[in-house]
Order: sequence, then C-alpha cells, then structure tokens
Amino acid sequence: MTTETTKQVKTLFELGRTLATPGALSKLTEMNINLGTLLSRHIYGDWQEMDAEDQEANREAVNQEARIFPRLFLVRLNFG
Repeated sequence: MTTETTKQVKTLFELGRTLATPGALSKLTEMNINLGTLLSRHIYGDWQEMDAEDQEANREAVNQEARIFPRLFLVRLNFG
C-alpha cells in the first residue's frame, strides 16, 4: 500500500495499543470516516496535516522507536 502524499510502500512502524473514546468513534461514524483509513495513513507516515516541526518530530520518533503522535483534522463542511 502507498499513500498519495508519501509514496511510502512499507509501514513505518507497528501500531501499539490503540484507543478511541466512544465519543470519537461516534463522531467518526456520524462523519462517515473510516477509522482504518486514518490509522493506515498514520502508520504509512502521511502526516501532511501537521506542521513541518511536528512531522519532523514524528520522523525522529520513528527512527528512535519513540512515541509518534497523529494529528488529523476532521472537518465537516456545511454549504447549505
């Protein structure tokens, strides 16, 4: 699998313990967003929504096997 932004073919790391609150899961369902897609983007290094400094911190964390933080902005646009 590759992502369009990273062209990463292999995952950068394995997911550890992954948690989500019931409210977050409910909101994802309401917004018709697939949690698997979000997690996949994360493990392939698709951090385009983060600022450059945070992206670099995640790259360093991958190299050092440290904690990696996702930041995904979920926006619902309402045009009516």
